[in-house]
Amino acid sequence: MTTTVDFWFDPACPWAWMTSRWMLEVEEVRDVHTVFHVMSLAVLNQGRDLPEGYRKEMDRAWIGARAATGVVETYGDEAVRPFYTALGTRYHLQKAPHDEATVAQALSECGYDPDIATRATTEEFDEAMIASHHQGMDPVGQDVGTPVIHLNGMALFGPVISPAPKGEQAGELFDGFEKMVAYPGFFELKRTRTVGPVFD
Repeated sequence: MTTTVDFWFDPACPWAWMTSRWMLEVEEVRDVHTVFHVMSLAVLNQGRDLPEGYRKEMDRAWIGARAATGVVETYGDEAVRPFYTALGTRYHLQKAPHDEATVAQALSECGYDPDIATRATTEEFDEAMIASHHQGMDPVGQDVGTPVIHLNGMALFGPVISPAPKGEQAGELFDGFEKMVAYPGFFELKRTRTVGPVFD
């Protein structure tokens, strides 16, 4: 029986990107299907006192999350998967700017209406985006970011990984993750990050 993993992401987050690539690897070696959902780091950080540099990152994060929401609204939940890959590849591997042109290119690659990029510069998709955000984030709490995974009734932040494991190693990490979330009293494992996102 296929295990469904619900995965909340903001396209701007490199750590969510790493974890999403892991989940796609897991699908190759386990009977697992990942359903991607939109959260928004900009929404999460509204009203917080942020350093100027991070505030600028949040300002440019809106368009990606809004556009991903527009894809879901227009084409359905499964349609956001290829869009996330197209946009994340541009953002994280190609270091493209987080702007309307980059988003429009990702939409066009997927065969989606590039006008969603223009609409994502407005608040048109905000109501649906905020609803999706809260669906994912409320069960895990507001003191975390993305990725957030819901699995077997448990909501957790993470795992934060770099680089993303491949093949059976990806499956084995998932096996361990699945065992941890099976215990309702599990809350946290953490250590200081010593490397940044390793993209390959």
